[in-house]
Amino acid sequence: MIFRSPHPDIDIPDRVSLPEFIFEDVASFADKTALIDGPSGRSLTYGELYRDTQSYARGLHDRGFTRGDVFAIYCPNMPEYAVVFYAVAMLGGINTTINPLYTVDELARQLNDAGARYLLTIPPFAENALAAAAQSSIEEVFVIGEAEGATPWTSLMREDGELPSVAIDPREDLVVLPYSSGTTGLPKGVMLTHYNLVANISQFRDIGGVTDEDRLIAILPFFHIFGMVVLMAYGLLQRTTVVTMPRFDLPQFLQLMQDHAISRAFLVPPIVLALAKNPTVDDYDLSALKFIFCGAAPLSREVTLSCSERLDCLVSQGYGMTEMSPATNLDDLDPAKIRPGSIGRLMPNTEAKIVDVESGEALGPNQQGEYCVRGPQRMPGYLNNPEATAESIDADGWYHSGDIGYIDEDGYAYIVDRVKELIKYKAMQVAPAELEAVLLSHEAIIDAAVVPCPDEEAGEIPKAYVVTNAEIDAEAIMDYVAERVAPHKKIRALEFTDEIPKSPSGKILRRLLVERERS
Repeated sequence: MIFRSPHPDIDIPDRVSLPEFIFEDVASFADKTALIDGPSGRSLTYGELYRDTQSYARGLHDRGFTRGDVFAIYCPNMPEYAVVFYAVAMLGGINTTINPLYTVDELARQLNDAGARYLLTIPPFAENALAAAAQSSIEEVFVIGEAEGATPWTSLMREDGELPSVAIDPREDLVVLPYSSGTTGLPKGVMLTHYNLVANISQFRDIGGVTDEDRLIAILPFFHIFGMVVLMAYGLLQRTTVVTMPRFDLPQFLQLMQDHAISRAFLVPPIVLALAKNPTVDDYDLSALKFIFCGAAPLSREVTLSCSERLDCLVSQGYGMTEMSPATNLDDLDPAKIRPGSIGRLMPNTEAKIVDVESGEALGPNQQGEYCVRGPQRMPGYLNNPEATAESIDADGWYHSGDIGYIDEDGYAYIVDRVKELIKYKAMQVAPAELEAVLLSHEAIIDAAVVPCPDEEAGEIPKAYVVTNAEIDAEAIMDYVAERVAPHKKIRALEFTDEIPKSPSGKILRRLLVERERS
């Protein structure tokens, strides 16, 4: 059975680039504040944002940057992020957005796979950026500020002159290349076109409820598809004021929510949990907050209701993945129709089906199976990886999410488990295979497996099972891994074992280890 959206199909512009879509009629809002850097208070109006975007597009063009070239952004959330993102897009270039917590090796891997020409960073990250650039094809490292060995990004500004005329094909030309582990394995470049993003933003615009009277808090990272599309694109399209935060700090987050009278917050489950339970919340006035939208990982019914009651605001969920630009489902804005624990119903122009994991047979209402989706927001595929593309997108265009769920008779969807082995730590993806490779590089470890371990605050934490050939304590192993991966990928629990369960073909039977965790 194919489940269809309850919302009427919408017309999606297919001949407009992402910058043209976002900045259409920007002159009408030129004096309104678009972006505010939360910690410093530095701001850009919509007119200044558009002006600076054009200036940096000219400067990049002078450097020889052109359609199809890749520009890497290795920065935290800040107003300048949007400037360079849209400058690259104006030239028909491709943004590859990078987790600012990446190590040198992780950064170099993405730069090389994406084929990036230039890299933008900030002074605290410059050392890692320069070291990774030296291991890649990066031609020049730009820095917002000053750092030895990097070029100040202000050198790109060209206030005068004509913008180059670029013939962008929205359906074919990529605009962003974020990295996702998809259903399994190491991070892969997700190819997203101008049309993909315009489609998803149009779907949000039709049913998302955000207006130019709203003020949004941008704690979701812009390098992640959720923050990128919902805040740095949809939020700007709706002419809201977006207050950015470079990293999450609960007191600062609450202070900014209070000071800027934030009316809508797009968050992930660990932050919603803090809002529901942390006593610090009582020290701040959050009365302007009317709506919280939670995504990136499942939010329980209990936490949903607790947060909603405490803050006297609506709390609803959505669902998506990088490969779908990202959203496919959105809960209703009508309080009477919100179903706590559900990821909502399908967005306009989007279809879903539930298939039996073993047979692939399509199932009906209330039957659990793998959640599959398709729509205009679906990626063309993974960069340089046709095998992974073929494994995730079938011949009929369905993206197989790797999540187990069901859809009830009213069209509300629920996610209950995952087929895939990916771990979601505070909504950030952690690939077990990547951590296992690091563990096995230790001379004292002869076999290892990493599985998700339930955690109330983080959702899941990576737990390692290891087989050793020498005396070593768990703390030393966890420190060894921590030195080689981004903080969210750290092993946070470890157990020694005599044997890792495997199939006859040698595949790790993680299911048995996960069952051990749950027993």
